[in-house]
Amino acid sequence: MMDSFNRTASFNRRALSFSSPRVHRRRWGPSPFLVFVGFLVFCFFKIIASGYINASPSSNQAFDGYSDSSSNGSVGVCDVFEGSWVQDDNYPLYNASECPFVEQGFNCLGNGRMDKDYLKWRWKPRNCDIPRFNVQNVLEHLRGKRVVFVGDSMSRTQWESLICFLMTGVEDKKDVYEVNGNQITKQIRFLGVRFSSFNFTVEFFRSVFLVQHGWVPKNVPRRVRSTLKLDKLDNNSREWVHSDILIFNTGQWWVPGKLFQTGCYFQVGGSLKLGMSIPTAFRLALGTWASWIETTIDTNRTQVFFRTFEPSHWGNETHRHCNVTLHPMSDTKGGDKSIFSDTILEVVKHMTVPVTVLHVTSMSAFRSDAHVGTWSDGQPVSDCSHWCLPGVPDVWNEIFLSHMLTNHGLSR
Repeated sequence: MMDSFNRTASFNRRALSFSSPRVHRRRWGPSPFLVFVGFLVFCFFKIIASGYINASPSSNQAFDGYSDSSSNGSVGVCDVFEGSWVQDDNYPLYNASECPFVEQGFNCLGNGRMDKDYLKWRWKPRNCDIPRFNVQNVLEHLRGKRVVFVGDSMSRTQWESLICFLMTGVEDKKDVYEVNGNQITKQIRFLGVRFSSFNFTVEFFRSVFLVQHGWVPKNVPRRVRSTLKLDKLDNNSREWVHSDILIFNTGQWWVPGKLFQTGCYFQVGGSLKLGMSIPTAFRLALGTWASWIETTIDTNRTQVFFRTFEPSHWGNETHRHCNVTLHPMSDTKGGDKSIFSDTILEVVKHMTVPVTVLHVTSMSAFRSDAHVGTWSDGQPVSDCSHWCLPGVPDVWNEIFLSHMLTNHGLSR
């Protein structure tokens, strides 16, 4: 994650002892020669000091070098993920009912939510501001590019959010279309939206674990119905290559209810790992992902991002009690902590190529007001995991775009 820091210099100073020779002090001032030498010394140190000041980063320059847990160790002067939510009537960024790429289940207003306060919150970093974008400039920056999201339904929500924001800058909405004519649903493993006027695509690949989910091997206990092959990346990974921007996420499916309780266990090579814990397996899977990035992706062309875990706000561990609040919480109540996010940061820290971590866990933990709740598309249960659109995923994209445009510019 991005850490604020003050650039300081540390010097090892030696204590120098000088003898004090006896001198005959004159009553008049220093000679012209000594004055000239003193003037030269003063100018020298003034130039050095000026050079240091000009070379130092401005402490109020937003996004000047992200402290993004990049493998190159670069850090910036502002941690955009440390801050608070403030009300702002300039939000939301788009109308979900006017965007054909918002999944119906995420359009809370369209599904009957009456209060609108949850739409009016902006994330304010402690020491800087996230800039508001001219959508036309963003569209031009993306011209001719390929943007790829990979992950679970939370990734799909962010994908939908970005498309809807970008569409606000397109005059002829018919120029924006799903490349296969598909409706936006959770069942489809690939969705791609093309902005034909600007010749770029924004794509989504469903890969909830990032690694391969395969059928049961032979001669295993009856409770084993499938396995996660922790040493093999998902079969559709070959489609992720040759993109200009890659944005990954995973985590929501790494729970007992999605794994052990469905008969899914872990596998490494030909060996079944019945006793392996979920955190250990998650770490191995991310190691496989990291190796694939390092050996397969040309990071001179492709910017790689990994978004951290998105907290939910269930009232209990059974996920049967969901209380969507009217306003953001004043305390995260521990929701800002995630072993998945910690693992992502640790893995990326040791990678040999640059990867930017979008550490959204803490900032999202305040937003108990922004979940789908009962305002879905006819689902019988309330939802405190997924987010309304417009909403929190829009801010994830604002931070992503800030980093993309400020630090890289996408000029190629």
